[in-house]
Amino acid sequence: MERSDDIIYLPLENVDSEHCALIVDKGLAELPGIGHHHVELNNKRAAITAADATTTVPQAVKKIRDLGYGVPTVKKSFPVLNLSCASCANSTETILVAQPGVIAAAVNYANATAQVEYIPGITDAQQLKAAVQSIGYDLMVEETEEAADSLDAMRQSHFKSLKRRTVSAIALAIPLVIIGMIPGLMSQGWANYAMGLLAAPIIFVFGRQFFIGAYKQARHRSANMDTLVALSTGVAYLFSVFNTLFPDFWHSRGLHAHTYFETAGVVIAFILLGKLLEERAKGNTSSAIKKLMGLQPKTVTVVHHGGHQVEMPVAKVKVGDILLVKPGEKVAVDGMLVSGSSYVDESMISGEPVPVAKQTGSPVFAGTINQKGSFQFKAEKIGSETLLGQIIKLVQDAQGSKAPVQKLVDKIAGIFVPIVIGIAILSLVLWLVFDGQEGFTHGLLALVTVLVIACPCALGLATPTAIMVGIGKGAEQGILIKDAESLERAKKLNTIILDKTGTITEGKPEVVAQHWFTLETDELRNILYSIEKSSEHPLADAVVNALHGDSIFLQGLEITNISGQGIQGTYAGKNYLIGNAVLLQDRGIAIGEEAKLWIGKQLELAHTVIHFADETALLAAIAIADKIKPTSVEAISRLQSAGVDVYMLTGDNEQTAQAVAKQTGILHYRANVLPAQKADFIKDLQTQGKVVGMVGDGINDSNALAQSDVSIAMGKGSDIAMDVAKMTIISSDLTKVSQAIQLSRKTVAAIKQNLFWAFIYNIIGIPIAAGLLYPINGFLLDPMIAGAAMALSSVSVVGNSLRLKWK
Repeated sequence: MERSDDIIYLPLENVDSEHCALIVDKGLAELPGIGHHHVELNNKRAAITAADATTTVPQAVKKIRDLGYGVPTVKKSFPVLNLSCASCANSTETILVAQPGVIAAAVNYANATAQVEYIPGITDAQQLKAAVQSIGYDLMVEETEEAADSLDAMRQSHFKSLKRRTVSAIALAIPLVIIGMIPGLMSQGWANYAMGLLAAPIIFVFGRQFFIGAYKQARHRSANMDTLVALSTGVAYLFSVFNTLFPDFWHSRGLHAHTYFETAGVVIAFILLGKLLEERAKGNTSSAIKKLMGLQPKTVTVVHHGGHQVEMPVAKVKVGDILLVKPGEKVAVDGMLVSGSSYVDESMISGEPVPVAKQTGSPVFAGTINQKGSFQFKAEKIGSETLLGQIIKLVQDAQGSKAPVQKLVDKIAGIFVPIVIGIAILSLVLWLVFDGQEGFTHGLLALVTVLVIACPCALGLATPTAIMVGIGKGAEQGILIKDAESLERAKKLNTIILDKTGTITEGKPEVVAQHWFTLETDELRNILYSIEKSSEHPLADAVVNALHGDSIFLQGLEITNISGQGIQGTYAGKNYLIGNAVLLQDRGIAIGEEAKLWIGKQLELAHTVIHFADETALLAAIAIADKIKPTSVEAISRLQSAGVDVYMLTGDNEQTAQAVAKQTGILHYRANVLPAQKADFIKDLQTQGKVVGMVGDGINDSNALAQSDVSIAMGKGSDIAMDVAKMTIISSDLTKVSQAIQLSRKTVAAIKQNLFWAFIYNIIGIPIAAGLLYPINGFLLDPMIAGAAMALSSVSVVGNSLRLKWK
C-alpha cells in the first residue's frame, strides 16, 4: 500500500474481472468517510481519498472483505518496552491504532506485547516503532534469535534492578519509620533533617523511574500511574522540605508545620515491593510459553554421509539433514524416521501420557522425548514451521489477544488517571473550604492519599492475566485456543455438534470380526491377503492390515475387478471371490444358515461385511467398522452431565448412525447429512437461542465450523487444522472438549472475580482516601497504608489468576 498526496492505495486479492472491480467500487461508495474512489483492475488495487485515513482505511478493508474479496495484511506481535501500568498500554495502543495503514492493534499489559495488523507499503515495523517511541515507549521489531535472547536478558536485568532498588528502599524505609513513629525521636530537632536525608534516595534514586515516566508522559500531554506516584510522593516530600526549612511560616499562623518524609519514602518502598511481586507473578502467568520454548534442545547431532556425526546448534539445521536421537534426548525438529525404532513421549504436545511407538516412516515432532532406543530421522520442518513452533506462535497470539470484556476496562483505564488527579485536587479544595484551621494539612494529606491509593494496574491486569493462565493451561493439556474471545464464549456453550468420522470414531476402517465357515488354512489366508493387497478398494486396506504379519503375498495371481460388487482372483487355476452379497448371489453361491446368522448380527451393529468365497461356497466373512474411540463414550457422558446437549451429524446411512448413537449414548443424531446441511442445522439451532459448538476435522466441516459460535477442530500431529477452528484438540481425544468448556468457565469466573475486586478496591478506596469517613468518625487514611494497599491490589489480582494453574 502506497501513499501519493491524499490518495491511498489498497492492494486487492481475488478481484479478477471488471465485474468484481465494479462490486468493490460500489461497496466503497457506501462508506461515508471516502471521497474519491476507483478500482484499478490491472494494478489489483483500490485508490481512495479520505479525510481521516486512520478510521476510513479499516472500514474500507472490512467492507472489501465482507464483499468476499481480500486485502493482504501483515499480522505481527511485538514486545513493548518501558510499560509501567495499564494506562501505558492504553496509550501505546491508541498511538498504534492512529497510524495510517494500521487495521487493528491490541496492547497487552500483562505480557507487554502489541499485536498489530497493518497493510505493508503504507507503514512498516520501523514506522510503528518510531510512533511508539514518540510517546516514551518502545517496540522491539527485530525477530532474530539474538533479539529474542536480548529481550529475555533485558527483562532479567530489569527484574534484578527492580529487586536491588526495592531492597535498598526498604532498608532505608525501616529507620525512616522508626524515627517518624517514635514520639521521643520525632521531637528532636535533627529528626526532620535525618528523615529528609533518608527519604531523598528512596524517592529520587530508587524511585526515579516514577519521575522519569511522569516527565515523559507530561511531555506528551498524557498521564499514567507514574504520574500519580510522582505527584503524590513529590508533593509530600517538597511540602515536608519547606516545613522543615521554614516552620515559622505555619507557626506564625497558629498552625503546626507537619512533615511527611516517612510517608513519601514508605509509599515508594511499598510500591516498588508491589511492582516486584507483580513482575514475579506476571512471569508465572506465562510459564506455559516458557515450558514450550524450553522443549526444543539447543544442540543436535547431525549424521553426514558416511556416518560421520557432528554436534551443531539447532538453528543451523536444514531441511533434509539426518539427525541422530539417543535415549532420553529431545527431538529438535519435525521429521520422519529413516532408521531405528523407539517409543517417544509426546505428552508435552498432545497431553497424552502413553509413549508412542516409532519405526521407519513414522513422524516425530520437535519437543518430544525419546524413551528407549536410538533412531535417525530426516528433518522436514525447522524453526517456526515445526508443530512446536506453530503451537508456541498460536499460544503467544492467543495470550496477547483481548477478551470482549476487556474493551470496557480499556476505556476506563484510558481516563482513569486524569479522573483520579481531578478527584485528588477536588479533595484538597473541599478540605480548604470546609476545614478552616487544618484544611490545608488535611487537604494535602487527602490529595497525596488519593493519588497513592488509586490503582489502574489492578484493572489492567484483571482480564489479561486470567486469559494468559487459562490459554497456557489449555496448551499444557493439548487444547489450543486461538483467541481470548473463544475462551470467553466457550463458557456459554449449551449445545455441541459432533461429526462422526474422525471425531467420535477413529476415522479409519478396521477389521472388527471375522468368521471362517470352512477350515482356515494358511493357503486360504494367503489367497485372501494377496487378492486384497492387489485391490484398490478403501476397505481392502483394513483386511490387509489385519492379516499382515501372518500372511505372505502369492505370486502368479490374476485379478479382475467387478464394478460395484467386488474383486475376483485366480490362483492355481481356481477362482476366488471377495465382495458383497450381490456378488455371491450373481454367481449362484448359497449362504448357509450359520453364515446368515453371523452376518445379520454384524449388520445390526452397522458393520460392513465382506464375503470371501471360492467357485462353490462361502469360505469366510469379515466385518469391518470405523471403531469408536475409547474415550468417546466417556466424553459424551461428561458433556451431557454438564448440561450440554450433544448432537451427531454424519453423512453415513441411518443404520450406521443409529448404531453409533446407541453405543455412545447420544440422544440426538441425523444421518445422510451433507456438509452444507450441517451449517444449516447449526443455524436452525442458533435461531432457537442455543449457543452451538461444532467439533469436526476442520476440513470437510469448514462451513459448519464457520457457522458455529465456537469451532473446535480435532487435530492429529502436524495435520492440525489450526487456521480453520478457534480451538484445536491436538490428540483428537473428545474428552478434551468438556475440559475446554470447564477451562472457559473457570477462566471467566476468575476474570469476574478480578474485575470485581479491582473495581471495588478503587470505588471504596478512593473516597476513603479523600476523607469521606472523617466527618463520621474522624478517620483519615494514612498514605503509607494506602501505598501498601495499592501495591497489594495488583498482586492479589495476578495471584487470583494464578489459582487457575492448580485447578
